[in-house]
Amino acid sequence: MLLLLAAAGHVEGAEHGITTGETVLGLNAEGWVYVSLTIFLVCLFVFGRAHHRVRDALDARIADTRRELDEAAKLRAEAEALLAEAQKRNAASAGDAAAIVTHAEEEAKALLAKAEADADELMTRRAAMAEDKIAAAERQAIADVRARAAEAAAAAAGEIIAKQHGAKADKALVDRTIAGLGRA
Repeated sequence: MLLLLAAAGHVEGAEHGITTGETVLGLNAEGWVYVSLTIFLVCLFVFGRAHHRVRDALDARIADTRRELDEAAKLRAEAEALLAEAQKRNAASAGDAAAIVTHAEEEAKALLAKAEADADELMTRRAAMAEDKIAAAERQAIADVRARAAEAAAAAAGEIIAKQHGAKADKALVDRTIAGLGRA
């Protein structure tokens, strides 16, 4: 009777899209999917830190460049303020004021251009360094995979040789080798 109820429950659950499959360590397939996704995300967070360091270094340099740009903007603002004061004090010297404005704008433009060029150069260098590090890591990973493949091939060859050669086959092989040495 209990078996019939369990079977009926299983069929009823299947009608509603609910499956009562086997569990491992108390988790069904869906539970293991969540566990593996969580482990993957944790590994991604823990081992994905190298690019954060590079990004943080670039962000710090960009922040420095922005500070320099802000300083240039402040210098420009100060120059414009000086210009306004000069215009108030010396309304008659309009030609001198125009020269001051031009000079201040040229200086601000030069500082801005230099800061932008420095930022571009730094980002280019940092990107090249990051690419070099990535390439080195790729080369190391390929070398590691090749080494492991060679180890696995050697172990497999040893097992195959051990399985295929018995004492009789080894005796014949040794006899042929000795006979070959005698001829040489």
